[in-house]
Amino acid sequence: MFVVWLGFTTSLDPQELITGLIVSFAVALLTAKYNNCCGMEILHPKRLFLIFKYFIVFMGALFKANIDVARRVLSPSLPINPGIVEFETKLNSEFAKMILANSITLTPGTISVDMVDNRYYIHWIDVTTEDPEEAHKEIAKDFEDILIKIFN
Repeated sequence: MFVVWLGFTTSLDPQELITGLIVSFAVALLTAKYNNCCGMEILHPKRLFLIFKYFIVFMGALFKANIDVARRVLSPSLPINPGIVEFETKLNSEFAKMILANSITLTPGTISVDMVDNRYYIHWIDVTTEDPEEAHKEIAKDFEDILIKIFN
């Protein structure tokens, strides 16, 4: 929060620094109970490495999906077979489930439509299988494998 304060004020005057420290500390204290999805254990070096790994895996999936959707847009002869598939997740943490749903939605060609308990309903631009296990493998397995290690 203090870095954001510095970015907004663009000043290193002592009065600005002291005010920024006080305001940042007060806001952090007042909002801590709302921002605590995982506790301090999320800062463990192994988990930080896994978060970095998740980011790399997500960026790779994002790149591949963007290329696939761009090819479909630029070449209308490519087939599309839109539909909704469902699969079950092994994630226990609600926060991890939310991250998985958002990651799926942010990847072009898929949108998380609904999540009921541990079941996801995903709109997929080109349904290649309706088998829940295969759909899970195609859409979410890479993400889920890392999220399980981070949050469970």
